[in-house]
Order: sequence, then structure tokens, then C-alpha cells
Amino acid sequence: MTVETFDIHSEAGSIVKVSESAAQHFFKQVEQKNAVGVRLSLKQAGCTGYKYIMEEVEQVVEGDLELVLLNGVKLYVDVRYLSALQGTEIDIQQQGLNLNLIMQNPNVKDECGCGESFSIQE
Repeated sequence: MTVETFDIHSEAGSIVKVSESAAQHFFKQVEQKNAVGVRLSLKQAGCTGYKYIMEEVEQVVEGDLELVLLNGVKLYVDVRYLSALQGTEIDIQQQGLNLNLIMQNPNVKDECGCGESFSIQE
């Protein structure tokens, strides 16, 4: 019998990918709010299970995985949801007057009709 180990720091680049336009948006938000970075997490909500929480943070949450984007912005990922966020790609798109974060997550099994919440494969 063998034991396989997983080093989240060596695998960090494969956990979450951020487009250049999303990284630029995060840079502006962090600079404007004088934050240390942005944090990605999940919250139980809606009719199907979870929703994304993306927020600027003023202090690091102990235990979060820290990823440094090419433009120097720090992205903190909530380690409680690493398996649910593995492979997620974050982009930003202009839709009318609004900028919308687009999350492409290969672990999403189902989404509610309004797109506010989703369930994950287990």
C-alpha cells in the first residue's frame, strides 16, 4: 500500500486560473480599497447549494492558499473548498454597463435557473 501526498503550494497554479482582464480588475479594486488582495470562497446559498464569494480583503485569513497573479495581486483561496474550486477559471466580461465575473468551474454539476447558486460533483 502506498500513500500519495498532495502539496497544495506546488499545485497552486492548477487550482484557479485568472484571465488578464480579471487580474487587471482585481488590481484596480485592491488598489482603490487599499486591500491586501482578493479572496475566493463558497457559501451555502440558493436552491442548489453554493454560491461564489469574491471579496477584497484587508487581512489574510489564516490557512488560505495564497496565489500571486502575474500583476502582483494576491488571490486567497479558502482551503475548505479547494476540491470544489479545483480547475476554476475566472474571467470578467462587460455586459451593457455592468462588469460581470464569469466563473468556469468544471466541478459544477447543476445550476439553479437564475444562475445564483450551483451544486458540485462529489
